[in-house]
Amino acid sequence: MSNSTVKSTTEKLLLEVQGNTAILTINNPPANTWDDESLPALKKLIEDLNADLNIYALVVTGQGEKFFSAGADLNKFADGDKAVARHMARIFGEAFETLQAFRGVSIAAINGYAMGGGLECALACDIRIAEEQAQMALPEAAVGLLPCAGGTQNLSWLVGEGWAKRMILCGERVTAEKAEKIGLVEEVVGKGEALATAIALADKVAKQSPVAVTACKNLVHNARGNNSLAVGCMQERELFVDLFHTQDQKEGVNAFLEKRKPEWKNA
Repeated sequence: MSNSTVKSTTEKLLLEVQGNTAILTINNPPANTWDDESLPALKKLIEDLNADLNIYALVVTGQGEKFFSAGADLNKFADGDKAVARHMARIFGEAFETLQAFRGVSIAAINGYAMGGGLECALACDIRIAEEQAQMALPEAAVGLLPCAGGTQNLSWLVGEGWAKRMILCGERVTAEKAEKIGLVEEVVGKGEALATAIALADKVAKQSPVAVTACKNLVHNARGNNSLAVGCMQERELFVDLFHTQDQKEGVNAFLEKRKPEWKNA
């Protein structure tokens, strides 16, 4: 266990820290939905984890065996209140954009249904591990809504325009097997194995320089934007040189040359 002092502000999000990995469990039964309590709490939690330099990776999973997360509680939108819609869209966006910008590596351990905002949460993570029984969808258009927390953007980037349109415009639900085939998830594992697989992958992150990981992640994210390949390559070179101002760069190179395990300072 770590000495991390980061705590969740709600029982709907459970936090455990193992070594350099934070494990976040969405805990809002029966379907692990997101609401105006858990979303601001997620944003605060990620900000606190960013400030804890001993945390290198974050694993997100759902409580129980059936749901990763079913997304938003539709009761919030039943009366058509535009002010409520605007508020919920804002806090959904802020929470998942903060998750996407997490300083370290985030891994979604999809242990069941990931629907709507639940899938958007997984899409905001860097890597997705799905159990074989998991199913994923963005069904918002079926109830007169649309994905408002990065779903249209992140899904299109991962699976391409065609499959994004099938899932969003046609409401197509995909199995874990299909999700892996189209690039929505990186790995499919047996039932009950997603969390352990994600933690094992997170353990590998601790072998990398934290400052180098952050720089690399920012560059990969920049490639999604309007920057040209030439601009991206220039940024790569600049950030490469910037790493030579860090203690981790010296430690990493010297540890390799001295055939020992590096001791990262995250500085």
